[in-house]
Amino acid sequence: MTIVLDPRCTAYHQPGHPEKPNRVARTADLLKSQKSLPIRWAEPVEVADALLLLGHSPAHLARMKVEAPFDADTPWHPDIEGHARRSVGAAVRAMELAVSGEPAFALMRPPGHHAERHRAMGFCYYSSMALAALEAKSRGLGPVAVFDFDVHHGNGTEDCLKGVDGVAFASVHQGDAYPGTGQADVGPNCFNHPVPGGSPRTTWRWALEKAWQRLLATRPRLIGISAGFDAYSKDPLANGTLEREDFQMLGQWARASGVPTFAVLEGGYSLDLPDLVLHFLLGWEGG
Repeated sequence: MTIVLDPRCTAYHQPGHPEKPNRVARTADLLKSQKSLPIRWAEPVEVADALLLLGHSPAHLARMKVEAPFDADTPWHPDIEGHARRSVGAAVRAMELAVSGEPAFALMRPPGHHAERHRAMGFCYYSSMALAALEAKSRGLGPVAVFDFDVHHGNGTEDCLKGVDGVAFASVHQGDAYPGTGQADVGPNCFNHPVPGGSPRTTWRWALEKAWQRLLATRPRLIGISAGFDAYSKDPLANGTLEREDFQMLGQWARASGVPTFAVLEGGYSLDLPDLVLHFLLGWEGG
């Protein structure tokens, strides 16, 4: 297992904002100190504008350089464009490692799955997972499947991937939570599985398995996982009911698929995030 990390991603913050540097810093510390999982470390690749333009508009790239908040949840920070670009680079590096036969997890911030083609939103600036999938497709590595188990709908990933041949997207999310999208499938390649907040674990697990099987039915040659850990029962931003063992199960599914797989960190705001990530990785490694 390889973890893709650039420590500069912890260099920005806004007091009181839930998307904190310690989400990554504490997770990296745990992964470095634990003895159960052999880990290698890698850095993001450099990302050119041409790659960003696979999923985003020129106007969005220009807006990213303007020193002004994007919305109430998505502030401007010094060098936020560079941070977001490195997050994309980590997703692309993880994709490349997966293709070479090495499972890889991009442990970076900012997250990306809310960033739409034309705008940043929801703590997200560039749609890292969508861009990694589109880059893989451009290299002839498809079909690609993207599985998003963050408690919030991956509206940005969907916006960048909808209607794209050779790429399938599935999101399992709390249907009555931010951003309120993802109530039904979109086009022939975007599958949405909303779950009411507070639903029993069995309901979440059923939705997760249905979405996963729909993606496997597309016979992907590569799988990307948007790994958000905020459907956890103790997460402060939503009303999911999953436990550690459920994230470990998701990792086990990735391994059992036999398909080259990479993952990127999306949400997850509880103090237990490092342990949840470790359980996911342990399942992925066969635990």
